[in-house]
Amino acid sequence: MTNPALPTSPKRDAGFTLLELLVVIAILGLLVAFVAPAALRQLGGAKNSVARQQVERLGSVLDLYKLDVGSYPTTEQGLTSLISKPSDVENWNGPYLKGEQDPKDPWNHPWKYTAPSDRPNHEYDLCSAGPNGRGNGPGDGEAICNP
Repeated sequence: MTNPALPTSPKRDAGFTLLELLVVIAILGLLVAFVAPAALRQLGGAKNSVARQQVERLGSVLDLYKLDVGSYPTTEQGLTSLISKPSDVENWNGPYLKGEQDPKDPWNHPWKYTAPSDRPNHEYDLCSAGPNGRGNGPGDGEAICNP
């Protein structure tokens, strides 16, 4: 029973108003707009670092191949010669890489391998085409190549 002497106040339903929900959604949208680009920049930088590390690792594998065979694979033989024995090569002690396909860069593009190199003091060129897949090799700002 209610006491008629006490003033009664209208009951307000528990919940959020439309305006409160719109303010929260706007704040979340602003947070996403500021945080997402920074996170994507970090991801892009990480893939560049992975590509540089893979260039070094593949360079070491190519050096092992040269120790066994006596020369680096030719451009025609390509990186496939690290997985399966070329027909005209002796003293091949591979496979030097796991898998059945040529290795791919962090952006899932094939590595560009050229031997002999056109650059002085380099025996081969090993390059990633970069994030957009258009890097053409050493000297191209998009490409990540062996030093």
